Amino acid sequence: MSLFEPLQQRSLTLRNRLVVAPMCQYSASDGLPDTWHLVHLGSRAVGGASLVISEATAVSAEGRISPGDVGLWNEAQQCAWAPITAFIRAQGALAGVQLAHAGRKASAQRPWEGGGPLGIDEGAWPTVAPSALPFDTGWHVPAALDEAGIAKVIGDFRTAARRALDAGFQLVEVHAAHGYLLHQFLSPLSNRRSDGYGGSFENRTRLVREVVAAIREVWPEALPVWLRISATDWVEGGWDIEQSVALARQVRELGVDLIDVSSGGLVPGVRIPLEPGYQVPFARRIRAEAGIATGAVGLITEPEQAAAIVADGAADVVLQARESLRDPYFPRRAAKALGASIDVPLQYQRAW
Repeated sequence: MSLFEPLQQRSLTLRNRLVVAPMCQYSASDGLPDTWHLVHLGSRAVGGASLVISEATAVSAEGRISPGDVGLWNEAQQCAWAPITAFIRAQGALAGVQLAHAGRKASAQRPWEGGGPLGIDEGAWPTVAPSALPFDTGWHVPAALDEAGIAKVIGDFRTAARRALDAGFQLVEVHAAHGYLLHQFLSPLSNRRSDGYGGSFENRTRLVREVVAAIREVWPEALPVWLRISATDWVEGGWDIEQSVALARQVRELGVDLIDVSSGGLVPGVRIPLEPGYQVPFARRIRAEAGIATGAVGLITEPEQAAAIVADGAADVVLQARESLRDPYFPRRAAKALGASIDVPLQYQRAW
């Protein structure tokens, strides 16, 4: 495989293996994307990425991380996304959406406002989780979801997927990483339930499986579904790579086409061994042992580094977040560095 070799995902073809990862902008009003999101996402499609995935898009108002999160829980939001997805597709990229629920990490300030829990005077709202355990000292104590609450979460993901399709998105990524609600159910550190959604591996993975199945009920067979996970909590007794491999095998049978492999985010203060490509071994192992396509992410900043990951069979795609913020045209720079050909918009051809 090579970095600029197309990748088939069901009926879709990614024009290369470079993908723009979801990056929260915290700049929406009432969940509505606006011209900031059009230019932010659109410029990365112009930049040559094969797939541009929206930031964590809340499936319900209470599922937002912050008041500035985008959403897909009503028709107005669906309509606001439509011109953005149309522009992305017009540039030859695919438009993807990451559907998310923040769980106990919801009702938070924007990062540049401190990033902590919202106060009552700041519009805080009640949060939910698998168990009544706050994210950290001083954070909101979430309500443990009951059976009706869990059913609502599943229904919200299903409805948001239907809205995403109508808004012009071509790929759905389910967010089960970084300490948000679905990850909270997966990890024994945050899931202390004793019912059918807690305890054993089968029970802790149940909500993720039911969300994937619900999305597949409304998402066309011809279009891909991805799943983002944190392969490890980096804490003894937490979620780990062995469980990640087992989950990947489960969801592959439910219609998931690729595992987007990140890590961490469940508990604060964790020491993570940060270095270039530090999460790539997780993607490699899941790909090899679960027999499913994977995406590598995390401190992948150089064209040669990205190319080696794909060529070596560690992952099928490379997702970039911060590097894409620094350089929306990274795919074009990478193509030049690697001697690969890449389509250039007619408006830009004089510069090539």
